[in-house]
Amino acid sequence: MRIVSLVPAATEMVGALRAASDLVAVTHDDDYPPQVLELPRITRSTIPHGATAREIDTYVREAGARGESTFHLDAQALRDARPDVILGQTLCAVCAVTLDQLPRDLAREPRVVPLEASTLDGMFDDLRRVAAAIERDPEPIVTELRARLHATASRVADRRRPRVACLEWLDPLFNAGHWVPEQIGIAGGEDVLGQAGRRSREIVWDDVVAARPEIVIAMPCGWDAARAAREA
Repeated sequence: MRIVSLVPAATEMVGALRAASDLVAVTHDDDYPPQVLELPRITRSTIPHGATAREIDTYVREAGARGESTFHLDAQALRDARPDVILGQTLCAVCAVTLDQLPRDLAREPRVVPLEASTLDGMFDDLRRVAAAIERDPEPIVTELRARLHATASRVADRRRPRVACLEWLDPLFNAGHWVPEQIGIAGGEDVLGQAGRRSREIVWDDVVAARPEIVIAMPCGWDAARAAREA
């Protein structure tokens, strides 16, 4: 089987399902599992390297106004990969290539699997869809992950729950939505800005102050901890 992944989360799912050897192309952002580092990259960002948070926001808004994406998909490289399965996402046009960017003239019609989770349960559903497409059994992984979540929640169940503000972008400010409030709850906190399953939204510093957080977590989408620390 020949698998092309257009979103790093899907690539990691394939790795967890012990099918990484079936991957034939991935995105420019992929770095795990390690063997994908040798694979062809069939996407690139159109945002200049080193752009600030505010500049990135401007590029994203301007591209959206034109009906364009900030990600480029190399259509010929995708054709050359001859995929049986394409894994993509429908959740966020800012975060990765979306499936509506796929070329219509592939030599053969691959199975296209969308990741569309907005909650932790939705992630498990996505994992099951990926597993079904690549003929693997997801249930041992789902069972293990649920057990780890339960164990974490149990360890902090009797502790005081600090008020936590999670920021998905810093200039302008966006709160973190989707599954992040669930993660905060499992870890023993109370998310004071986000709601599980809801999209992130633009906010202002007055919103953060009014929420009276005891902990503020800077977690800009797509950045590693070092870059987040510099921007924060």
